[in-house]
Formats: sequence, C-alpha cells, structure tokens
Amino acid sequence: MSLEVITVPSITGEPPKGVIVFLHGWGANAQDLAPLSQLLNLPDYQFLFPNAPFPHPYVSTGRMWYNLERENKGQGLAESRQLLMEWLQSLESTTAVPLSRTILSGFSQGGAMTLDVGLTLPLAGLTSLSGYLHPMNQLTTVTYPPVLLVHGRQDYVVPLSAAISAREQLMQSGVAVQYHEFEMGHEIRPEAIPVIRNFVVTKLSGESKKSFLN
Repeated sequence: MSLEVITVPSITGEPPKGVIVFLHGWGANAQDLAPLSQLLNLPDYQFLFPNAPFPHPYVSTGRMWYNLERENKGQGLAESRQLLMEWLQSLESTTAVPLSRTILSGFSQGGAMTLDVGLTLPLAGLTSLSGYLHPMNQLTTVTYPPVLLVHGRQDYVVPLSAAISAREQLMQSGVAVQYHEFEMGHEIRPEAIPVIRNFVVTKLSGESKKSFLN
C-alpha cells in the first residue's frame, strides 16, 4: 500500500524554502485541498496533497484515513498511521527538505491524523483545521512541534467542543498551541487563510527551531 500524492512545486525556480503537507478529510480526496497552494500565496514552498489509502464506503471518488461508520469505527487507523509515518520520514530524500522545515496540516479527519502522527515527528509545525484529537498515548518526544488549531463556532460535523478539548489536552502535555475560532461551519473560510499562512511563515522562518529526543 502506498500513497498517491498531488505535488505542487515552488514556482520560483529555486529549491523550496519548506514543504507543506495537507491531509484531506473523510470522503474527500487530495484534490479537495489542492487550491490552498494558490490561496496561501507561498510561491517559495512545495505543497504535497496525499490521497488517503482507503476508498470511502459511500463516495465513489472519496478516500478515508480510517472508517468512521459505527460498526467499523477506527478500522484502518493503524495502517494509515504507519503508512503516513513512513511516507513523511521519506520526504527528505525526495524533496531535499528536512522534516524540521516541513509543516503537516489537515482538515477534519486529516486534522486528526496530523495531530496523531505529527506529534511524534520533528516537524516545524502542525495545523489542524476543523479537526479533533485521537485519544492520546504517552508521547516519547521531549519537545513537540507547535500546533495551530482553527475551528468554526457553527461546526456541526466536528463540534467546537472537540477543538477546545484538543487545545486543553495538548497544552497539558506541554505542546505550544495557537487557537483560533471563526464564525463558520465545517469549512475553511477566507478569513482563516491569513492565520494559516502566518503560522507557516513564522515556523519556517528559522525563528523557532525544535530539538527532539526519543
């Protein structure tokens, strides 16, 4: 099993200053978030949009990181976690950009996967958009990537309480969290774009370098 990936290279002709990965939500696919490569206006960066490995049970073109149906809830999570981990660790060899200059982001279920896998890797930062936190295991790193949480106050798919709970749990574990609420539903509104962009630029500017110990 491998990940299919949409790649949007930097358009400056120079090596990318960093890599930004976006993980789509349940029932969407890599094309769903690909427009963010233009909306974020970061021509010096390379964008990667992987397809989740499993077909969605109801959407013919949709993918999922794991099943959310009640009878099969959580099925596929372990496989996606391992696959995503291995793929992220291989990126330096394919992009020539280290994980310390890579931002992992995701929407909804992709946001949950971002937090799940990203907290165990020496990434520059994590962005969870309308996401949630899986039950946290004991983490082995001493210093975690900083996290940006963006959520809508009218989100009836992943309720705002999930974001608030994630913020509290992450902060209690020693994670540096930036938290933003917007008047929106389960979506990425234009007003959230500058917040995401600022987080990316700040974390990849060299101002915040993290050291990791296993």
